[in-house]
Amino acid sequence: MTWEMLALLFFAGLSSGFIDAIAGGGGLISVPALLWAGLPPQMALGTNKMQSTWGTLMAVWKYAKAGLISWPQVRLTVLVTFVFSGIGTWAVTQVSNEVLKKIVPWMLLGIAVYVLLSPGLGKTTAKARLGLAVFACLVGAVLGFYDGFFGPGTGTFWTLACLSLLGLSLTHATAFTKVANLASNGASLIVFVLTARVNYEIAAAMIAGQLIGGRLGAGMAIRHGAPFIRIIFISVVFVMVLKLLWDQWAAI
Repeated sequence: MTWEMLALLFFAGLSSGFIDAIAGGGGLISVPALLWAGLPPQMALGTNKMQSTWGTLMAVWKYAKAGLISWPQVRLTVLVTFVFSGIGTWAVTQVSNEVLKKIVPWMLLGIAVYVLLSPGLGKTTAKARLGLAVFACLVGAVLGFYDGFFGPGTGTFWTLACLSLLGLSLTHATAFTKVANLASNGASLIVFVLTARVNYEIAAAMIAGQLIGGRLGAGMAIRHGAPFIRIIFISVVFVMVLKLLWDQWAAI
């Protein structure tokens, strides 16, 4: 691997970490970059989990330092998400995820339209529709398994779940999402490491970028609040939808 290639992957990690810390979807940058670098798909996914986990960790640290994370509120969700993400990652090595590839873009598009047409969503806290235990067991299981099994849009689904089911503000929902993402990334990473699907040289270069990007992105989100997160969130979701639909069309 040349120094020029590693430098490009460093900046891909930085950009991915910045976007991920605010709205999720950093994989839109990092996974294509890893494939472009010549890694096989499974190795690219494992290496991506390695580098993205560190960027998410930095974002969680920033949100926690700003007092936006209630650890008693998230601990059960973290446990359930971790377990089911590991199961999902194992399952994807056994079966095809072609059906999800077809339906997820439309689910994401529906979320983007819903958020776009709901300007007041997440500006203030609302009444929770589920208790923390039920939310953790239900949403943690579903989204933990989904992130391990397929992944695209997981942060979007988490944010919407926190807004609509827990009644959190957008800033707190984003912070909660990062903690849940860290749990699912960590579980998936363990599976990928145990199955030797991580390129550590490339991961190291991207982790350096991720740590910087995650810190900058979380800082911007904390500083500018819900309006800024909303703009990035909707933009990333629409780009993700277009990317996934393009991949489907190109495969025909």
